[in-house]
Amino acid sequence: MKSFVKKGIIYSLIGIMQLGIGASVIEASPKHEQRSHKQHWNDRDQRDRKIEEERKRHEREMERRDHEEEWQWKERQEREKDHHEEVMRTLGGIALLYILTNN
Repeated sequence: MKSFVKKGIIYSLIGIMQLGIGASVIEASPKHEQRSHKQHWNDRDQRDRKIEEERKRHEREMERRDHEEEWQWKERQEREKDHHEEVMRTLGGIALLYILTNN
């Protein structure tokens, strides 16, 4: 009876170890890596799109409007410049955070 219990315990431990090794192999499989790379490219495309949209918006806002006085235009340009720099820093920070968390 004792040898039967010992064999049962040993075989159970071997089975648990094999299950753990199998889970590690599945987690490190190339199929899993391809999904994360695909997501990475989608995120990069989305970030590039947001940056391009912000640059176009900034160019539009920096142009002088017909009804504006010179001093109003200069004030609006200054506010827009500050806003644009803040948005670009935010987008850069998000990109940096993404890179750091995924590597």
